[in-house]
Amino acid sequence: MINNPVKPITLSPWRSRLILSVLLLGFIVLMARAAFLQGMHHDFLQEKGESRYSRVVEMNADRGMITDRNGHVLAISSPIASLYADPQLAEITSDELKKLSTLLEMPSEEISERLNRKNSRFVYLKRQLVPDLAEKAIHLKIPGIYISYESKRYYPEKEFAAHILGFTDINDEGQEGVERGWQDVLDGELGSRKVIKDNKGRIIEDIERIRMPKEGRDLILSIDRRIQYRAHNELAHAVQINKAKAGSIIVLDAQTGEILALSNLPTYNPNNRSTISNERIRNRALIDTFEPGSTLKPFTVAIAMELGRINANTLMQTAPGTMQVGGRTIRDVSNKGTINVAQVIQQSSNVGTAKIALSLKPQTMWEMFNRSGFGMSTNSGFPGEVNGRLRPYNTWKPIEQATMSYGHGISTSLMQLARAYTIFTADGELKPISLLKQDMSVMGHRVISPKTAKAMSAMLEMATKPGGTAPLAQINGYRVAGKTGTAHKLIDGQYAKKHYISTFVGYAPASNPRLIVAVMIDEPSAGQYFGGAVAAPVFSKVMANALHILNIPPDAPANNVVNFTAVPEIDEEG
Repeated sequence: MINNPVKPITLSPWRSRLILSVLLLGFIVLMARAAFLQGMHHDFLQEKGESRYSRVVEMNADRGMITDRNGHVLAISSPIASLYADPQLAEITSDELKKLSTLLEMPSEEISERLNRKNSRFVYLKRQLVPDLAEKAIHLKIPGIYISYESKRYYPEKEFAAHILGFTDINDEGQEGVERGWQDVLDGELGSRKVIKDNKGRIIEDIERIRMPKEGRDLILSIDRRIQYRAHNELAHAVQINKAKAGSIIVLDAQTGEILALSNLPTYNPNNRSTISNERIRNRALIDTFEPGSTLKPFTVAIAMELGRINANTLMQTAPGTMQVGGRTIRDVSNKGTINVAQVIQQSSNVGTAKIALSLKPQTMWEMFNRSGFGMSTNSGFPGEVNGRLRPYNTWKPIEQATMSYGHGISTSLMQLARAYTIFTADGELKPISLLKQDMSVMGHRVISPKTAKAMSAMLEMATKPGGTAPLAQINGYRVAGKTGTAHKLIDGQYAKKHYISTFVGYAPASNPRLIVAVMIDEPSAGQYFGGAVAAPVFSKVMANALHILNIPPDAPANNVVNFTAVPEIDEEG
């Protein structure tokens, strides 16, 4: 046996120390790096690690509900679902694609195109689905396709309250009407939560709630659904039988300025997007302006009475039914001869009103119109509300002052006109307009004295009796007051001879006014066009219904209405 011992490897002492030093130095560097990362960069590293499995997702907040003054729901959000995908994780077979296409009622090509957007991490497949349908799609277990829950706005009253409520878009953002004007109130604040997702993007655990969602606030409108429904139907009937282009109606609380009803035609169903067009969504009562015609005469007469220039019995010579001002002719439809101021309103004399206006300084007349709210927004809260047009008095020529006295050369919205009549129903005060329910009395600003307001109210009541321009505004058991208006339309800067705006603004009961109804019919073309024949009957039906709904006691005998076997001759223009 031969021994072959292995000779041990020996290092010189300096080499051993060098290797040991290098090892110790490396260990120290690693320790220092570990301490640095875990101490100084702990948050950064934890964030990077969590980013691979944790996500922050939004928590939906419900949009506030809208109700009428009696709690009836006008707008509410209902739960819906949406399907979305992460194209980078999506894997779908031809069989799965076919099944998904059938469920979503979408072409297979469109689904494939969306799933093939590999440079994106998020794409909607289809939004606003019934939750059961979306869950059926999820049960196909296609990788990279997920479900999210949202809400969709629903309007139970459909077209009957469309121009009041407006509508929301697919993201539940208000686009028109109350939905847009009160967006900040109705819209909630999204919450957020941290979750853990697996490598397929599925949520497997909730970690924490970061911020709780804040629900939107509910709105209680001043609208009375019952009055709104009748107002809309009567307006639709009037537009149809008069073969009119459009129409608007407003019902106000005469003492508080609350809007109890507002409707326009044409209209739309906010639940059905296919019916929405620019022409149909226009809130004509607030954004369309027109020359108010004779409905403006009471304001001209009121300021002259306030100044003591005239009273109800002051005689006015209107013969021969025309007058010349600056080379222009002002006409009445017929020669009314010598009549008093009350009859100027009752019979709607342009000549008589113009003579009263020309006895006033232009500034005085302008100030009356301005204090009555013409030429400025009513601040109703509706988006897009117009100011109308009231030109500076220092630009008026005598003929312009004369024609402006009976509503030509000035433009207004129906809302401004309806509000202005609160002067005659609230003892001379102009009341603010409100679309929200008011729980207390509201203060207005004084325009005329209570004495003048009562005197004007008596004249306006005469206009609705036989001999006036609006006997078709009468209501069984109630005294009513109001004024008709019939004005040629301005088309391309010219007065159209055969196109009219027919209006009536009135209130009841005349002894203690509670409601104001303003009606505008645009381009009636079935033969009748005077405001007393076209708009006054709408007032009568809507007002009668509203008085009964609100249990407002009668102030006249039940047989007070003078019946006509045919439409009375109503000769008013202006």
